[in-house]
Amino acid sequence: AVAPGGAVLYAADTENHAIRRVDLAAGTVETIAGTGEQGRDPRFGGPGRAIALNSPWDLTLVGGTLFIAMAGFHQVWALDLATGEVAPYAGSARENILDGPLRAAQLAQPSGITSDGAFLYIADSETSAVRAIDLDPAGGAVRTLVGTGLFDFGDEDGVGDEVRLQHPLGVLAHAGALYIADTYNDKIKRLDPRTRAVTTFCGSTPGHADGPAAAARFREPSGLAVAGGNLYVADTNNHAIRVVTLATGDVATLELRGLEK
Repeated sequence: AVAPGGAVLYAADTENHAIRRVDLAAGTVETIAGTGEQGRDPRFGGPGRAIALNSPWDLTLVGGTLFIAMAGFHQVWALDLATGEVAPYAGSARENILDGPLRAAQLAQPSGITSDGAFLYIADSETSAVRAIDLDPAGGAVRTLVGTGLFDFGDEDGVGDEVRLQHPLGVLAHAGALYIADTYNDKIKRLDPRTRAVTTFCGSTPGHADGPAAAARFREPSGLAVAGGNLYVADTNNHAIRVVTLATGDVATLELRGLEK
């Protein structure tokens, strides 16, 4: 997954266990964190290029800090772009669902990360959960918005603990709501982080069909982005980019033109 930063794009290079900086104007790529080897020690940080990471899956940029959903360590890490230092930010590295102080809380394969400027939010895939994380490290904590356990999953809209998702991989904060790529349910859900209420925004049964929200079909959507009043969905197992009109939930498939094979 990627995070835009003006004329720069930051990429979570998952299987290289690295964070890459793509200069869009110069057309160059630079590794800014990770050694290329899979990390084994989730306790300590240091200079970005000297620290071995473990399956970074997604990124979000808040001010001068790049927050990393470090799926392999069951943690969120922070990379200071000014100093190049990278370090654990939230999660004890024990895989489970446990709220509490940032470094004592337990996460489970965080695979999507986003921010509304007040909190970080993660799609905590192995617990089929969405968690909220304070941006202030002093006294900060992790709390669960939806999700109840490592083996609790399903497809249930509702409020708080009655909600069931199934291995969500993507989450995006936009206009006061969280949009969730509920990957194994083949749907896009919408979560109000204040009330913890979840509704199905679009998607029905697995497949590939455009049209109104309730009739559209996805196959394991995993990544989300927003631009120009539209939600863009990486519809992974359909090998397609889908375009969802935010005002209506109507779904279309993006047609790419003018590309050379």
